Amino acid sequence: MIELANPFRPGAGHQPPYLAGRQAETREFTRLLKQDTILENMVLTGLRGVGKTVLLETLKPLASEKGWVWVGADLSESASLTEESIATRLCTDISPITSSIVVSKKRINRMGFAGGQVTQAETLGYEQLRLIYTRSPGLALDKLKAVLESAWLAISSKNSIRGVIFAYDEAQNLADHSEKDEFPLSLLLDTFQSLQRKGLPLMLALTGLPNLFPKLVDARTFCERMFRVVFLESLSRKHSKEAIQRPFQSMPKVPQLDESSLNTIIEMSGGYPYFIQFICREVYDVFVQCWRREEVASVPIHEIQQKLDTDFFSARWARTTDRQRDLLFVISQLPECDREFTVQEIVEKSRNAPGSSFSGSHANQMLAALGRQGLIFKNRHGRYSFAVPLLGDYIRRNFQLN
Repeated sequence: MIELANPFRPGAGHQPPYLAGRQAETREFTRLLKQDTILENMVLTGLRGVGKTVLLETLKPLASEKGWVWVGADLSESASLTEESIATRLCTDISPITSSIVVSKKRINRMGFAGGQVTQAETLGYEQLRLIYTRSPGLALDKLKAVLESAWLAISSKNSIRGVIFAYDEAQNLADHSEKDEFPLSLLLDTFQSLQRKGLPLMLALTGLPNLFPKLVDARTFCERMFRVVFLESLSRKHSKEAIQRPFQSMPKVPQLDESSLNTIIEMSGGYPYFIQFICREVYDVFVQCWRREEVASVPIHEIQQKLDTDFFSARWARTTDRQRDLLFVISQLPECDREFTVQEIVEKSRNAPGSSFSGSHANQMLAALGRQGLIFKNRHGRYSFAVPLLGDYIRRNFQLN
C-alpha cells in the first residue's frame, strides 16, 4: 500500500508545507536589513496561532543571505526575572558565534620531553564573555554594553558580516520587577539603544502577543521610535486558499478538495494559519481513507470542531473562574468581539443579559486578570481584544451564563 504522509503540521512553531501570504511583512524586514545605522528594530506581533514563530524562522535565512548573523532563543519568564538572567541570556546566545573567532594568540612553553613553545589561540567563548561582564566597572548596563562591544569587535573582523540580529520569540514574557528592584526589560532596551547610537549594527527582532509593544513603551517611551511594529493578521481568503490547496496539489494521488470543501475550511479556520494546519491535517486523513475505500469524501465539520475545542481552547478556558466565564460570555455577544471592545460596551451588554451585570470597575479588574492569563489584551488606545483567535465562537458554541 502506498504511504501517503500527512504534510500538514499544526504544532506550535512548526513550518507549514506551504507558507502563504506574508510577502508584505517579509519586504518590511528586508528594508530593515538595509540600515547602515540601526534606527528601527522589529516587533512582530499578533494573536496566538497567526504564525509569528513560523515567520520569524522564515526570516532567518533571508538575514543570513544579506550578511547578518542571527542569534536568539525563546524568552521564558525565568530568562527575564533579573538583570543577571537577561545578561546571561545574551552572553549565551552570542557565544557560539564569538567562540569560533580567534581574538589573540600567545606563545606558551610546552612541558614534557618534547619541550619548546606552541602557539595557543584565544577566542571569546561564554566563559570569556562572562569574565568581561564581571570585571567591567559600573552598573549592569555598563557591563552588558562592554560584553556586546567586545563581541562585535571580534565579529566585525570578518568582513563578510554586516551585523547581528538578536531574535527573541515569546518576548511578551519580558518584564521589569520594580518591587524586587530588578529591571531586565529596561536593561535590554537601554543596552541596544545605547549601542545603536554608537553605530553598532546590533538589531533586535522581537515576537510576541499584542501586549508586547505596550509593555516596551511602558518601560521606555523611546521605544515608540525604536521599533517598527508589524502586526500579523489572519490570512486573506486568497492566501488561505493557497495554504490549503498547495499541499494537496503536491500529493497527486490524494483526492483534491472541491470548492465547497475549500470554503468550509476557510470559514472554520478564520484564516488563522494554525487552524488551517489543524483542520487540514484531519481533512487529509479523512480524504485518504475515503479514497482507499472508494468513498466520496467530505469535510467532517462537527468532529473537527469538537477536536479543536478539546485540543486548543478547553485548556485555556479551564483556567478561568465562573465569574470570569460570565464576563467572557457577555463579551462573546458583542457584535465586534472578534476585533475589539470597550469596558463601556461590556457594561451595557451585561445589563441586558441573563445573570448579574458588571460595573465598570469590576469589568476593568477582571479584564486585567484575564490579560495576565493571556486571554485578553489591551491596546494603547484603551480598547480590548481577545488574545486567542476565534475564542468568541468557542464560547458561543459551548457555554451559557451561570
